[in-house]
Amino acid sequence: MLKVDDVSIYFAGRDGRAIHALDRVSLEIPERGFVVALGTSGCGKSSLLNAIAGFLPVSSGAITLNGSPVAGPGADRGVVFQKDTLLPWRTVLDNVALGLKFAGVKRAERRARAEELLGLVGLADFERAYPYELSGGMRQRAGIARALATDPEILLMDEPFGALDSLTRETMQELLVRIWRETGKRIFFITHSIDEALLLGTEVVVMSPRPGRIVARFPTSFVERFARDGEPHAVKAEKEFMALGEEIRAIIHRSEARSLAA
Repeated sequence: MLKVDDVSIYFAGRDGRAIHALDRVSLEIPERGFVVALGTSGCGKSSLLNAIAGFLPVSSGAITLNGSPVAGPGADRGVVFQKDTLLPWRTVLDNVALGLKFAGVKRAERRARAEELLGLVGLADFERAYPYELSGGMRQRAGIARALATDPEILLMDEPFGALDSLTRETMQELLVRIWRETGKRIFFITHSIDEALLLGTEVVVMSPRPGRIVARFPTSFVERFARDGEPHAVKAEKEFMALGEEIRAIIHRSEARSLAA
């Protein structure tokens, strides 16, 4: 279980004043859970993800993974950002194997693991390519493979498909759901897209404008139908999907209006 328990985060802004990013957020991501955080820009979604990753300290509360406190970055948490962070001077295979190299894994073993993961994400023919030779979607595939290389307990994804065109985004969504089903990894995923949140998540959490609070939670099952049928457009056309999307949209608008009026 990944558990976020009553976490608040303050940090200093450029003018020296304290910024209240998160306010008493509690969240649980169980085994095989796929939790999606949704909200307007600046609502603290990325701050929450960075705290789970160990990049950002919490001001109060606690984050634990399988009962152990999160006190810094670790191989038990794999991170994928919106912009890929592949090293341009390394091949795709060497990028994927990088974390294993730092962990002291022998060359032959880390190569075999990287090749396995490149096959999983559909890049088996590009192991000797360099990042500049890949499309944006292919670079994100390589980034996902690298995040999975150390066999983390949870995959943390900060708007990983936000910069992709709509067709590539759909392909990446299908790939991610297949990876989730095949590996059984927990996933914490951030997006601005209501449709993407509903299509992918086993639970969607809606966050308020800063300071970020969780204002609504929606357990969902659309991802199971998406995984089974591979037809995102059919899922999005369901009355239940559209109705829940409108309910979430209304919650976000009301929360934003209250923030502006405060």
